[in-house]
Amino acid sequence: MVKYRRISFFEREEISRQIALGSSLRTIAIVFNRAPSSISREIKLSGVCESKYYRAIFGQGQSNKMRHKLRKNRKLANNALLRKFVLSHLTKNWSPEQIAKRLIMLYPNDMSMRISHETIYSYIYVLPRGTFRRRLISYLRRNQKYRRKRNPNRGKTGGIQDYFSIEERPKEVADRTIPGHWEGDLMIGRRNASAIGTLVERTTRMAFIVKLRNQDASTIRKSFGEEFRSLPQGLKRTLTYDQGGEMSQHKLFTKETKITVYFAHPHSPWERGTNENTNSLLRQYFPKGTDFSKISRTRLKEVQDELNDRPRKTLDWHTPHEKFSELLR
Repeated sequence: MVKYRRISFFEREEISRQIALGSSLRTIAIVFNRAPSSISREIKLSGVCESKYYRAIFGQGQSNKMRHKLRKNRKLANNALLRKFVLSHLTKNWSPEQIAKRLIMLYPNDMSMRISHETIYSYIYVLPRGTFRRRLISYLRRNQKYRRKRNPNRGKTGGIQDYFSIEERPKEVADRTIPGHWEGDLMIGRRNASAIGTLVERTTRMAFIVKLRNQDASTIRKSFGEEFRSLPQGLKRTLTYDQGGEMSQHKLFTKETKITVYFAHPHSPWERGTNENTNSLLRQYFPKGTDFSKISRTRLKEVQDELNDRPRKTLDWHTPHEKFSELLR
């Protein structure tokens, strides 16, 4: 019997590749030492109608959605007595650790009245920005606006300060009903020594490829800003980006372009799925290990035009170029 374990994003990428190569589900299951039913279930849960359309990003996105559903059922949200105890003692300037340890002493046999100090911190810092959150943070000894990570290398924001989370992004962005909302990223070259920027509009899938001299924040800000310069303001509303340090000048970028930047959660590429898909298409032209310093801007724009002239199923077989041109009329 094959022991169950969660399917990782790496495995999802390999499943996608195996399907593209024409491997059967049973063959794929053998490769990963899994039950064929697990592979079949993964494909069905990703939401595609046929296995040949399966992509890792779809499967990971669905998995992440399910995790968030579980996270909504937080202990403090569902246990009124526990929540009252925690909040009342926070107002007395007790630390979350003091509260957690005291609960064990006061309720030694009641497991429903147990909570870790990290869960209390998590409850406070996932609250939407507002008066209630600010008040709870004010009771903490350090009064930090953002939760400091225990591991400095995990979820590193590269010096990004006072940023807008993807959770604060307007609903119209997720619905793709209004154009002008973009996703951005870097595609890193050989030995991390070179890179190109990629920008894609969520509604039309129009993609821009940006030539970069280097990867510092100032270069990224200026290069991305120059790419947007010729567009009307109605087609440049927001930009969703990951928490890479190259976007640490997001405030100045917004001031110069009037484009509000929202940041995805760390290690969550599915929150910028349109951009991730675009980057995967670009790998057909620029495989891993490409030295982008040797690729001319002319060549990048040739690839950009070719990519934007491909018909897309999601656009009813129109091209991104056609859909984007309609908005410019």
